[in-house]
Amino acid sequence: MTARTQLLKVENAGIRFGGLKAVSDVNLELKKGELVGLIGPNGAGKTTFFNLLTGVYVPTEGSISLDGERLNGLAPYRITKKGISRTFQNIRLFNELSVLDNVKVAYHSLAKHSIFSSILRLPSHFSGEKEMEQKAIEFLKIFKLEHVLHEKAKNLPYGQQRRLEIARALAANPKLLLLDEPAAGMNPQETEELMNLIALIREKFDLTILLIEHDMLLVMGVCERIYVLDHGQLIAEGTPEQIRSNPKVIEAYLGEEVS
Repeated sequence: MTARTQLLKVENAGIRFGGLKAVSDVNLELKKGELVGLIGPNGAGKTTFFNLLTGVYVPTEGSISLDGERLNGLAPYRITKKGISRTFQNIRLFNELSVLDNVKVAYHSLAKHSIFSSILRLPSHFSGEKEMEQKAIEFLKIFKLEHVLHEKAKNLPYGQQRRLEIARALAANPKLLLLDEPAAGMNPQETEELMNLIALIREKFDLTILLIEHDMLLVMGVCERIYVLDHGQLIAEGTPEQIRSNPKVIEAYLGEEVS
């Protein structure tokens, strides 16, 4: 078997807000093609850590590198272009835009035609727009959303909104996809469908995925490795089996065994 190469390396990363250490001394590595979980109690710092990875916050200590390139201090849009895309704990779609246009927005970040061709309505603008629309439609078929192409995003059922947000994140052609509680608010059937979808897109798009989730059945069912944060610090790392029986993890979850 070919050894996986490193994609993401986080070394001693942290951030302070005044005198408060929200995340401290985090070391984390992802190999290309891995599907890794990041779990921890509420307030552990998981979403703050995602914000560090995506440039929403700038680390006050340590470093973050993607494919060997340091990301510290880069604006979020530049980090997206480098290959990191994400979803959010609270769904953030363009509610008044159609399903199709929500995905086309992401494709525009990769558009080959220039803004000047769009302003002047040159042939390259129209051909580029047509190509993006065709790609978006084919993309939405994968997520079983082709029948609601022209529906406003706000009118979709919750589970479909979640799928649309993942589709939009993937349309930016990331190397690393960050999923922030994708199963939040889903019923058991929707969660099972999400597990299958995550496995599908990982294989189809050769993705590396880092997943924050409170649904332990989902995390234990799809992740190869799991990191555990508590009070902004990593307290454990290992396979699902190792994490399930780790005393520090059990204590962090107030004595309730992770199962």
